[in-house]
Amino acid sequence: MSRKVLITGGTGMIGTRLAEMLIDGGYEVALLSRTPGDNRYFSFRWDPLAGSIDPAAVPYADYIVNLAGSSVSDGKWTAERKRQILSSRVAGTQLLSQELRKVTHHVRGFISASAIGIYGDQGDRLLSEDTAAASDDFLANVCRQWEEAAEYVQQEGIRTAILRIGIVLSPEGGALVPLARTVKMMAGAPLGSGKQFMSWIHLDDLCRLFIKAIEDEQWQGVYNAVAPNPVTNKEFTKTLADVLHRPLVLPKVPEFGLKLMMGEMSEIVLASQRVSAEKVLGRGFRFEFPTLKPALESFYGD
Repeated sequence: MSRKVLITGGTGMIGTRLAEMLIDGGYEVALLSRTPGDNRYFSFRWDPLAGSIDPAAVPYADYIVNLAGSSVSDGKWTAERKRQILSSRVAGTQLLSQELRKVTHHVRGFISASAIGIYGDQGDRLLSEDTAAASDDFLANVCRQWEEAAEYVQQEGIRTAILRIGIVLSPEGGALVPLARTVKMMAGAPLGSGKQFMSWIHLDDLCRLFIKAIEDEQWQGVYNAVAPNPVTNKEFTKTLADVLHRPLVLPKVPEFGLKLMMGEMSEIVLASQRVSAEKVLGRGFRFEFPTLKPALESFYGD
């Protein structure tokens, strides 16, 4: 049986690792890219904001993994930056949905990214897939529109799974890189109160979740893509310092200072999201890194 996977956002941190793991698992992989030819994989050209896509792209695929989206942590959230964050996710997903209605294809599954930012700041409340999206919150609004665009694919009768991704741990990018850098410089400290929950996931476990969602036809609807043991920011910082063999010598970084430096983007590090992994566990998924210290040691262990 043909096993061809088309990945949008395939040159990013998640897409790069996912493509490697899919190839190792015997899949064929192609990327949808605005700049084809700059990578190791066959690519089709698209420009979501212009509404253009290579007509051969969707007919290539047995499965589509939709990861495309501008980084939320690159620079302050100006009005233009916020527009890019939203449009880069929604326009691409809408374009795929339109193309799936328009062309003859054999796509058997559509696996789309979302994020736990949909829940907003929820303190120590345990959040499941049934928890309502936050209102009056920029990231929650982005995620809600992103998911609504993916649900149009489901309406076409194509099995659709949406993975709400937590804080992805990798030494190649994402939140861990600046956190580890500050700890290595012995400038590590809890952020804000330090009591806010961080729902994290090891990059390899996240990619294995995507592959599980491709392979298991029971997977449809929304799933939290987080490890089963969220920790507070204070616990995270202390564990990272232990693994890196560095002391924590600074007091907490005050909330007002973070807001001054980062503006509205500070909600990424100050929002508390204690997210449940029960649904994916109930689907039979087993995490290679269910707890934080071994996950960090896989990157920084002696």
